[in-house]
Amino acid sequence: MKTTDIIKGILASAFVVLVYSCGIPKVTTKENSVNLPSSYANNSVDSTSVAQLKWKDFFDDANLNQLIDSALVNNKELNILMQKVNMAANEIQARKGEYLPSVNLGLGADVDKVGEFTRNGAVEKNLPIRDGKAFPEPLTNYQYGLYSNWELDIWKKLRNAKKVAVMEYMASQEGKNFLVTNLVAEIASSYYELVALDNQLKNLEQNIAIQTNALEIVKLLKESARTTSLAVKRFEAEVQKNKSEMYSLKQEIVETENRINFLVGRTPQAVIRTSDNFMNTQPKFVNSGLPSQLLENRPDVRKAELEMQAAKLNIKVAKANFYPSLGLKAGVGFEAFNPEFLLESPASLLYSVAGEALMPLVNRNAIKATYKNANAKQVQAAYEYEQTLLNAYIEVVNQLSKIDNLQNNYQLKNDQVSSLDASVEIANQLFQSARADYMEVLLTQRDVLEAKTALIDTRRDQMIATINLYRALGGGWN
Repeated sequence: MKTTDIIKGILASAFVVLVYSCGIPKVTTKENSVNLPSSYANNSVDSTSVAQLKWKDFFDDANLNQLIDSALVNNKELNILMQKVNMAANEIQARKGEYLPSVNLGLGADVDKVGEFTRNGAVEKNLPIRDGKAFPEPLTNYQYGLYSNWELDIWKKLRNAKKVAVMEYMASQEGKNFLVTNLVAEIASSYYELVALDNQLKNLEQNIAIQTNALEIVKLLKESARTTSLAVKRFEAEVQKNKSEMYSLKQEIVETENRINFLVGRTPQAVIRTSDNFMNTQPKFVNSGLPSQLLENRPDVRKAELEMQAAKLNIKVAKANFYPSLGLKAGVGFEAFNPEFLLESPASLLYSVAGEALMPLVNRNAIKATYKNANAKQVQAAYEYEQTLLNAYIEVVNQLSKIDNLQNNYQLKNDQVSSLDASVEIANQLFQSARADYMEVLLTQRDVLEAKTALIDTRRDQMIATINLYRALGGGWN
């Protein structure tokens, strides 16, 4: 073949590809349009973020840390997700193998009997092969060799697909980290809910003891005709009401314990905790850092970003389907009808080399649909990234505000409890000296119980808000 003919063939092929590529649908990718503020509402410009603190250093309670340690090993949801991470890692290996040559070892044997009065039969009948020996009948055939296939990745379709698999694996890792963050926060929140319930039960028992003592006093006053049986019955009813509340609290304690047990991945059992000094425990101060640090610290934000990058690459993979695919095939081995001659070279040697180029010309609707879907998924991934980033920022802002408001709330409730404690003593003295009605004593005791209950709930909410801020900033997974 002349050189000019080869050049003409190459030019003709390039022209076909150029014309063909003109039919590729035009698509538009979407970029991130969410810009975070330079600082949070408290105008802090300190770049120190508590998210960089490991959870073992953030939580001071040894019992809580032991629960979290066990959960990171035994939690069923986390172990299920870890298998998905492993599958994503295996996908990288599979994608990598697609753009490397494949080499296979082939072994074969067959037997063939043709009719004597056919062309092949007549030739075999009358053609000696060596030393006057005729072809064996039936004719056997043995072969072995190496065979290779290789698709030339000139459009980077396969390499981009491998990069997509890598990003999806990294995204699955971030998804695992996000689950760990939520798991740590959920166990810690449930733990302090349980501790708060213990304090609620203790507070209720103390109140019942006070009311029982007041009931005995009322009974003595009735015997001395200084009050009526109505007062006795009202005090008895109040004691019975609070005793019934004890069983509701005990049930809540059991359910909270078992919620923790489920998260830890174990059967129902008592949860060891430290409840005695709960009301004197101050919530940990949390450095929020800068909003831009959410991009680095939040696993769900990093996961969404990786998925968006993978979706962009998938567009390139889909676009490469419009172009020709080039492949090479080769083989080398030995073939003979008798094992005695199988290794003779070059008589029994065989080899082959072939190249092919395939390019769809008609009915490209499936390729176009795949390409358009890849573009739509990229736009979807971009919106999901923006949504995740907005949600992360709003969560931090909400928790910062909640911590401030709960601190003010706790201080006022603490003052309220101090005042009511004093009022109970005054009410009892006035009642015993017949200067106050028994209802004033009952209502004052009820107010104290409700105020102390609200104070415990507020302390619990403070602890949980601190945990939620730690989680919202991206802490807990490292």
